[in-house]
Amino acid sequence: MCGTCGCAEESGGTRIVMLREDDAPPHGHPHPHPHDHPEREEGGETVTLEQKVLAKNDLLADRNREWMTGRGVVAVNVMSSPGAGKTTLLERTITDLAGRRPVAVIEGDQETRLDADRIRRTGCAVVQVNTGAGCHLDAEMMRDALTALSPAEGSLLMVENVGNLVCPALFDLGERSKVVIISVTEGTDKPLKYPYMFAAADLILINKVDLLPYVDFDVEQCTAYARSVNPEVRVLTLSATTGEGLAPWYDWLAQQP
Repeated sequence: MCGTCGCAEESGGTRIVMLREDDAPPHGHPHPHPHDHPEREEGGETVTLEQKVLAKNDLLADRNREWMTGRGVVAVNVMSSPGAGKTTLLERTITDLAGRRPVAVIEGDQETRLDADRIRRTGCAVVQVNTGAGCHLDAEMMRDALTALSPAEGSLLMVENVGNLVCPALFDLGERSKVVIISVTEGTDKPLKYPYMFAAADLILINKVDLLPYVDFDVEQCTAYARSVNPEVRVLTLSATTGEGLAPWYDWLAQQP
C-alpha cells in the first residue's frame, strides 16, 4: 500500500498538462482552484502515515465531489492493470457517444502523453496527469486536473487511472463510480489476487473477449471470483476493439445520474 511504498508522500514531481488542439506547451500549477486547499494539519495525536494520507485525501475528495455535483459532472474512475485496454475503450466510447453528452477525460500515467494524445485525436477535451514515481491518482491531482480541464456542466468525466491493481482502489478522487477492467489475457484469478480493487468496483468489465478462443480464461469462473469479494457487483463482457458487448456499457454510463 502507498503508506509503505512511499508514493503517497507529497508528490512534487506531478505534472498537469492540458492538451489542446494547438498542443500548447505545459504550464505551471493552475489557479484558481475549483475549491480551497485543505488546511495544514498541526499538532494532534500521532497516527500512521497511511491514515494521515488517506484522511487528507478523503477531505479533498469530498470537496471535488461537491464541486462536480454542483455542476452536474459525473466522474467515472476507470482502473486496471497496464494493457487491459482502458485507453482503447475510452477512444471507442468517446467516438460512439459523440453528440449524446459532453465527455471529458483525465489521463493518468507516470510518464509520457501518449494516451492523452490518442484521446485528443478524438476531439475530446483531455488533461494529462503525470505522477512521476506515484502509482495512482489522488484527490489533489484530481482537483488540479479539474481546474485545468474545467469540464462543461453536465459532462461525463472519464478518469483513466494509472495502470495498477492495488493503490488506485485506495484513493477516493471524488468520483461517482469506480470501474475495473480486466482483460482475458490476464488470468481468471485476478479478483482473488487483487481483492481490494475488485471489492471497490461498482462495475467490472471483462475486455478483449474476441481473444477468448486463443487464451486460457474462464469468464464464468472469473465472475464468480469477483462476486466472492463483491457479491453485488455487475460484470459485463465486451471487446473495445471489435465493439462486441459495448451497448450494455453505454447503457450503464447513461444510467449514471
